[in-house]
Amino acid sequence: MATIQGLFAREILDSRGLPTLECSLWLDTGAVVVASVPTGTTKGKYEAIELRDNDPTHMDGQGVLTAANNVNTILAPLLIGQDPTHQTEIDQLMVNTDGTPQKMKLGANAIMVVSLAVCKAGASSMNLPLYQYLFQKYKPAESMHIPTCIYTLINGGQHGADNLDIQEFQVMPASYLEYPESLNVGTSLYHKLEEVLISKGAIHSVGLVGGFTPNLYNNTDAFELLMETVKTSPYTLAQDLFFGVDMAASNLYDNGKYKMKDKPQPYTSAELFEYYLGLRNLYHVFYIEDAFQEDDWKSWKQLTTEMGGTTTIVGDSFLATNKERTKKAIAESACNALVIKPNEVGTVSEAIEVMQLARNAGWQTVFSHRSGETNDDSLADMAVGLGATYCKFGPPNRGERVTKYNRLLQIYQEITQAHAAAPPAVEPISPTPTEAQASGVTA
Repeated sequence: MATIQGLFAREILDSRGLPTLECSLWLDTGAVVVASVPTGTTKGKYEAIELRDNDPTHMDGQGVLTAANNVNTILAPLLIGQDPTHQTEIDQLMVNTDGTPQKMKLGANAIMVVSLAVCKAGASSMNLPLYQYLFQKYKPAESMHIPTCIYTLINGGQHGADNLDIQEFQVMPASYLEYPESLNVGTSLYHKLEEVLISKGAIHSVGLVGGFTPNLYNNTDAFELLMETVKTSPYTLAQDLFFGVDMAASNLYDNGKYKMKDKPQPYTSAELFEYYLGLRNLYHVFYIEDAFQEDDWKSWKQLTTEMGGTTTIVGDSFLATNKERTKKAIAESACNALVIKPNEVGTVSEAIEVMQLARNAGWQTVFSHRSGETNDDSLADMAVGLGATYCKFGPPNRGERVTKYNRLLQIYQEITQAHAAAPPAVEPISPTPTEAQASGVTA
């Protein structure tokens, strides 16, 4: 088997122009892989900790030179001679070397970039594309499929321009659509929304991750714009597509209530619950991410009890790809879907472990980008190879997002060709939870 001959990390820039890490790893076979790790703007308090230099003379204090040095002087010597297919063992070795609960000593960014490089090296050593390597290694399903994509069209909150409270207004094509048509839905609606904004004389500039940030009075106006946009398209709401939201509610939370522009007084948890019922009934919002503050467990459980049968209730910052919090949420039925962000937990194998917990509980899973992305497209491979229900890469209009959508196109073509070449060996794809849920939603 191939072994790790060396690795080297360096500081690069993410899509926001802020520093992050890139790592090159080479094997004794001569193969070289390169991985880079994203960074987040909205960070849950339970996620692993990025290590920043806090040197005001370098990169405005956001540098990651210390984290890069930790890779090059501490982690690299540990990994030389290791078999890259031993993902869990290598990840555990790095976690043990750090020795802190949230990877604060070496930095979650340092550990994660090495973990991802090792994963890519494992695939290279087996002469397999990353998605096939992961599928064969972890066997998440009988056959591979492209997850349902979630396309962000409008951004608010910390991803916007102080225009709206809700962080993401999303469009989700129905899961019966093949991926090329799904991409057509997301891309077409993105451009049609721009036309609608221009026709109304509204601001049509984009925010931190590429979604539009129009100058609106409240969040309801954004939904009305989306409704108008869908009407200009050949698609039908609640049949060909659905709406979703990432509330990032912890950013709205202040003194026990949630501040939103839709009414002058802050919302209590009970009032916000009623707000979600209204979104479901009026706008066919059947995906709600981070609906309440991270520690508002009572409200999470109520929302899942009352709406979970027809709505995907998704924990992102609420769970932070954290095993213990996910176990608790499963035990208490606090949501029915989980966002997977590998850098939230800090290693590939830990992210997979959390994902498997969610899948065993019958939950849906979402592989998600971060606001500070790179051109590394491995997230697309992970979403396919690990059998995610959904993937969320952002709007279809910026290089760091588009590279992941384009990678899905390549994977789709390869899977389709493989199916055509050997039909007897391919099991039919069973209906996903998404399909069952979508079929129960009517206009």
